[in-house]
Amino acid sequence: MQRQLTQRGQERKAQLVSFAIKAFAQNGYHTTSVADIVDGVGVGKGVFYWYFSSKEELFIEILRTSQRDMRRRQQREIRGVEDPLDRIDLGIRAAVLWFAENDDLRRLLEFARNESTFASAVHHGQKVLVEDARTHIEEGIKEGRIPPRDPEALALAMLAVANQLTQVYISERNEDPEVVADTVAEFCRGGLGMSPEFRQRP
Repeated sequence: MQRQLTQRGQERKAQLVSFAIKAFAQNGYHTTSVADIVDGVGVGKGVFYWYFSSKEELFIEILRTSQRDMRRRQQREIRGVEDPLDRIDLGIRAAVLWFAENDDLRRLLEFARNESTFASAVHHGQKVLVEDARTHIEEGIKEGRIPPRDPEALALAMLAVANQLTQVYISERNEDPEVVADTVAEFCRGGLGMSPEFRQRP
């Protein structure tokens, strides 16, 4: 539901979204109701339905916005970087640090990926992220600095590794996100076959 919002309207919508993210992450999507959200924010249901036609629409907006936000984080980090291998490293680190800073959203994305109602929304956003990584991998392969393999499979693997190691080492074990980002980047370099001889420019 698209509406032209005043500054006050944008702030109210942001309040609803922020509270909903925490409620969904802590209590689960299915057990969190619209009543729970509006009661938590201190508004009536009419306010909720001014911004969203349903709880489902709200959740899908959260998913799409979060994936766009992570992509923008990666794009900022690699802006102006010419070396595709450096862009891969920076993109991996940006993803891990974004996951670390947005653990509630990471958990919601993980839930939605396996939920039929929301899987297509997550997969669409994931496809964009994978295509971004695939571009850099293909460039590295073309330069002869990454062994020739399926770039899409490599991009999917990098995203999965970043998500899983963030969950275990940051969310569950509370380890230093910077150290985990380094570990993920190093692991992915090995998985891509980016050995020292391949990292050298031809």
